Amino acid sequence: MISPRSLTLDVQLRIASLDDAEGLVDAYTRSWDHLKPWEPDRQDSWFTVAGQREKLTSQLERYKDSRTVPWVLAEGDRIVGAITLNDLVPGPFRSAALGYWLAVDAVGRGLITRGVEIAMEIADTELKLHRVEASTLTNNVASQRVLQRTGFTQIGMAPTYLHIAGAWQDCNLYQRILNNREPGA
Repeated sequence: MISPRSLTLDVQLRIASLDDAEGLVDAYTRSWDHLKPWEPDRQDSWFTVAGQREKLTSQLERYKDSRTVPWVLAEGDRIVGAITLNDLVPGPFRSAALGYWLAVDAVGRGLITRGVEIAMEIADTELKLHRVEASTLTNNVASQRVLQRTGFTQIGMAPTYLHIAGAWQDCNLYQRILNNREPGA
């Protein structure tokens, strides 16, 4: 079990729970205009407690199976963002894919940068991963800065990589090599 970590005096990075469904609905609803250019199209159910419970149930099942790590950034009872390590692959690959988002009212406080730094520390020391990959839309400069500040290197560009905001979008591809030890060591 991954323990919670403090990002600031007021904001904690912790594993998501089913109890976060309402907080996620609030965060997505108040921030959707800010997030929409960087997100897939979402059905109306995404913005409901039932829809978020369904997503969280799936994420927490994959967490129990060591296939994902779903964190939320919690400021007291309020959710202000999320960081996820998806598709954890054991064996010789020892890799995962990073995703994150931040509520509009939490932008500019360094929370995602600090959260990604902590997530990478956990990926290295607790999950024993070798590398983490990430992608951003080619015009998402803010997200690219987060990756650059946290030790990621751009390794390419993939045309029509993700379906975001209603269209297939080009993405920059990044990775961070965490260590060069033997797999699982």
